Amino acid sequence: MSGHSKWATTKHKKAVVDARRAKSFAKLIKTIEVAARLGGADVSGNPTLYDAIQKAKKTSVPNENIDRAVKRGAGLEAGAAQYETLMYEGYGPAGVALMVECLTDNRNRSASDVRLRMTRNGGTMADAGSVSYLFGRKGVVVLDKSQDGKVVSEDDLLEATLDAGAEDVNDLGEAFEVISDPNDLVAVRTAIQQAGLDYDSAEVSFVPSVTVEVDEETAGKVFRLIEALEDSDDVQNVYANFDAPESALQDA
Repeated sequence: MSGHSKWATTKHKKAVVDARRAKSFAKLIKTIEVAARLGGADVSGNPTLYDAIQKAKKTSVPNENIDRAVKRGAGLEAGAAQYETLMYEGYGPAGVALMVECLTDNRNRSASDVRLRMTRNGGTMADAGSVSYLFGRKGVVVLDKSQDGKVVSEDDLLEATLDAGAEDVNDLGEAFEVISDPNDLVAVRTAIQQAGLDYDSAEVSFVPSVTVEVDEETAGKVFRLIEALEDSDDVQNVYANFDAPESALQDA
């Protein structure tokens, strides 16, 4: 059970009441546009778009905004920007490895913004490949333990998803995280749905293979660095390889 996962889950559950909701909406809309551009507007044949839309809906993005984003991305409506995905690598306090995923229409702006936020908040930039070897691309599905008044057990979840390709189930406290090969993400998500369970998010993420244990004070510094990076319009996701004390996660 890694701190980065619990942090991601905590952030997800706060999303609806976050004071930066508008910025969160804009990032989700970007993801939808790109998914529609790459795979078309038909969600039945574009699982990446399906999951992006589901995540946006669960974060209360208005349906009208979602529909327009799909049309822009698929070329059915004017106004779509040409976004590209960029990855930056760095180190946070105590040598915590960071991978910063950007979706941007201006790579120079993104590079300078990420570098500034990193250095101002106790982090340092690293060369490409310096920390990425510590992470692997995995399919990650997060779902609440409480489902319609019932509590889902880890054994039940494994039984429902194992044949679909689930590799591991992590206990995140109030939620579970199901890990799989990226190619099995849709199958695992579908198996969860067929078991009558609702999920919070399903996406391909970078999961650390090695983690760094940090104390509560250091965890607070890492959290502030991640928040500063996530506050950038161009930053979509921040991945980190730290294990934080439960008390630090509760205060986050």
